[in-house]
Amino acid sequence: METTLKASLPPPSHTASSRGQAWVLAAVCLAALILPLSFTGGVVATPTISRDLGGSSLALNWITNAFMLSFGSLLMPAGALADAFGRKRLFASGVLAFSIASVIIAWAPNIAWLDVLRAVQGIAAATALAGGSAALAQEFDGIARTRAFSLLGTSFGAGLAFGPVLAGLLIEHEGWRSMFLSSAFVGTFALLLGVPRMRESRDPDAMRFDWLGAVSFTGTLGLFTWGVLQLPTSGWSSFQAWGLIGGSLLAFAVFLRVERRTHRPMLDLSLFRYPRFVGVQMLPVATSYCYVVLLVLLPLRLIGIEGRNEVSAGLTMIALSIPMLVMPSIAAVLTRWASAGKISAAGLLIAALGLFWLSCIDPSNRQASLLGPLLVIGVGTGLPWGLMDGLAVSVVPKERAGMATGIFSTARVAGEGMAIAIVSALLTLFIQFHLPENISTWRVATARHLAMGDMVAVESHVLDTVNTNALVTVYGEAFQWLIYFLILITVFSAIVVGWLLGDQDRQHTDGCQTDNCFGSDNDP
Repeated sequence: METTLKASLPPPSHTASSRGQAWVLAAVCLAALILPLSFTGGVVATPTISRDLGGSSLALNWITNAFMLSFGSLLMPAGALADAFGRKRLFASGVLAFSIASVIIAWAPNIAWLDVLRAVQGIAAATALAGGSAALAQEFDGIARTRAFSLLGTSFGAGLAFGPVLAGLLIEHEGWRSMFLSSAFVGTFALLLGVPRMRESRDPDAMRFDWLGAVSFTGTLGLFTWGVLQLPTSGWSSFQAWGLIGGSLLAFAVFLRVERRTHRPMLDLSLFRYPRFVGVQMLPVATSYCYVVLLVLLPLRLIGIEGRNEVSAGLTMIALSIPMLVMPSIAAVLTRWASAGKISAAGLLIAALGLFWLSCIDPSNRQASLLGPLLVIGVGTGLPWGLMDGLAVSVVPKERAGMATGIFSTARVAGEGMAIAIVSALLTLFIQFHLPENISTWRVATARHLAMGDMVAVESHVLDTVNTNALVTVYGEAFQWLIYFLILITVFSAIVVGWLLGDQDRQHTDGCQTDNCFGSDNDP
């Protein structure tokens, strides 16, 4: 009897290990939850910060872009550091630095300090996410690893879904500084929850860190984003702006040369020979243009142009992001009958239909609801969103998990940062095209402030020339043209993803565990 009972019980070490894995997963997902909260919360808080601290339209742009730029450009170097120096060490130091930076931001005395601290916060966020993602890849195998990363993606979705409304509530009742203090509290809790139970791991084959590659890659993204943001400010014929963009191309050329010559590169360029790898990287780029950019544009439109308060804007934004809590699970179920590539392509086409619906709603029509089109966009985007994390972690051998997650996370966050900079510049350009001819002296400044939703600054410049209703109409026409651009990018991405990720990617949704997840060099 005793022998039978002992045989029926799981080994104590296995039980303890499973419990430890669950705590580690909870801690990494909690840390991943506050990263989009910090991103969307900063967007919602921008109009309030502008009234409190002042600042130019370019400085206000950097509240979002400083975080996204440092976050996106350092994810891949952070992934390489995680492989070389330890995943647990990177995760712990990143979450701790993020919490400390959040507390300091809450006491920022002016907009310049706030922008600098947001960049520091982004650096810490990159370190935390890269270390945590690589640690998860070591804790789990097979189907469990795919499910763990799907849950990680769902945590991002939850942060995006509830970020605007939580930020709105905190801003309305406690002020914008309380939003950053709450992020510090959650980050500290994640640190205490997961680090004591997380085991240290590193890549035994990792050599010295690729510093030149990291610097050239970061310079590429930084110079490009800075140049694109500078274009509306200094003019489209600005030598400074185009010089920055040219410098980014030069830095990118240096980066490619360094990675080809390095024995252990931060980015294995040979992976781009495989269509499925390229298809996986296309997914976060596509979702940047059909979904993420709206997280920045819509709060500015709702609060600054339509005159809603922060809570109302946050509640409206829930329609866009709430599908992220449901659609990833539905997408996983659908893979029983269709490939991840086809499901992702179909989702992008659905999102494009939602974008077209959104383009038909004029911001001057206060009776029209945005809930319908936002819900359709969220549902469509949720399909690839729920699959791409699981696909991404399967593209390299397990010991290079830090590089794999770093590449994918970089494509996601750097793509989002660049997309935000590009659409912000385009919106400003479209507004300039649609402004009345009698606005000449303050034309560029009017377009910049209107794109940021700063109607108060616009009215102080041109109220005697054009009334507020006319300015809202100008914004609506420019916004419509911008949505057409987003539709074009989304449909093109759907075609490319459907082509590159066909039926052959079914093995990836099941969790590829071989050293060559792509097949042989002779495979198509």
